Amino acid sequence: MSKPLNGHHALITGGSRGIGASISNALAALGASITIISRDIDKLKLQARHLEKKFKSSVFYTSADITDGNQIKDSFAKSVASNGPINILINNAGIGKSMPFHKMNLEFWNETISLNLTSTFLCTQQVYETMRKDGYGRIVNISSTVGLRGYPYITAYSASKHALMGLTKSLALECVRKGITVNAICPGYTETDLVTNAIDNIVQTSGKDVNEVKTEIENMSPMGRLIKPEEVAESTAWLCLPSSSSITGQAIVVAGGALM
Repeated sequence: MSKPLNGHHALITGGSRGIGASISNALAALGASITIISRDIDKLKLQARHLEKKFKSSVFYTSADITDGNQIKDSFAKSVASNGPINILINNAGIGKSMPFHKMNLEFWNETISLNLTSTFLCTQQVYETMRKDGYGRIVNISSTVGLRGYPYITAYSASKHALMGLTKSLALECVRKGITVNAICPGYTETDLVTNAIDNIVQTSGKDVNEVKTEIENMSPMGRLIKPEEVAESTAWLCLPSSSSITGQAIVVAGGALM
């Protein structure tokens, strides 16, 4: 039986766990060949085996630092050699550390901007020209509700995600007649290691109890709960479908009604 993404090759950064792993599951279920990239080779192997076993997918995986242009170039070239041209790119990898602004240093700032913003620029450059020549492509940047409003203690993270929204909208207009769509998914607080670490950081910086912080975060959503990675993945997969060709430059909020 034909699936809507048969013949497509999707590359997901940060694809070994959390939202990235869920996105790779969703795209594999739709028939796409999959490449997953992260720094953790052991978790990459586990996720690759899962994709191969459950979805019978063609899977390539590689460990790389996505802030390093040379490593990105090498990883993407190997991916293309394995699974063919990349026509779906999911820029998912990132970092979400929190710190009061008055304690922040340049190293902390640069690390956040590099992982959350510059890596998206570098990865998108690797696929963009081929997408232009082919007249087809889907680029989805995993942003955050933080990219649409401000939150305390995460100035660097918020700045990186606001900038990512600017990149998304501007590039979407630049390639709007090239058959390429560029969109962003903006999850609220999601059940991932990133949010667990964020809660720990808030506890350390604010002095609050961990359960108090978790309850406060859950109550930011009118639904009163964290978002599930699978919910983010399904919205992402929808944007990757050939039938989603008229949706571009958009920020799709998956946050249980937290932003309206």
